[in-house]
Amino acid sequence: MTDDANAPWLIVGLGNPGPEYAANRHNVGFMVVDLLADRIGGKFKRAQKAQAQVVEGRMGPPGPANRRVILAKPMSYMNLSGGPVTALRDFYKVPTAHVVAIHDELDIDYGMLRLKLGGGDNGHNGLKSMTKAMGADYHRVRFGIGRPPGRMQVADFVLKDFSSTERKELDYFVDRAADSVECLVAEGLERAQSAYNS
Repeated sequence: MTDDANAPWLIVGLGNPGPEYAANRHNVGFMVVDLLADRIGGKFKRAQKAQAQVVEGRMGPPGPANRRVILAKPMSYMNLSGGPVTALRDFYKVPTAHVVAIHDELDIDYGMLRLKLGGGDNGHNGLKSMTKAMGADYHRVRFGIGRPPGRMQVADFVLKDFSSTERKELDYFVDRAADSVECLVAEGLERAQSAYNS
């Protein structure tokens, strides 16, 4: 598939389905795409061709920078995200370079953002599954959650809810992450990196 400037964008929030996971650190990708769906006035519905929920709409200012987008939440659990994402990419004819994964990142301080194209998975099971399914040449919006305190295991940390202190700023950071996705889609990676990478 060629990288066509007018091709749609597939914006994937990574997380685990089900109410027991909804407020976990690992589900911050879902939180960001939920906000983006609100902004474009869409409601998630079951995808026809993939184990995912999707919202279709447009993002960006009126004119040439206005893009067709598909917002998606895989419903397959984090470590199997690659299957639903690849199915959506193929169904909507999205170039891999127009796929954006929004995910939690341990190696960045809480609330900080890093946007990039391609790269490794850094032990993140959602990215590992996506890269195995379709290669690494997709965009990532890495949302910092910091490292677990003390001797807490990483798996326990990511599957815990944000702390009460973190929750005070969470809405602001999720809002900023959503802004960064809009900037990436409308203005490109370099512009988004210079505005939002911290």
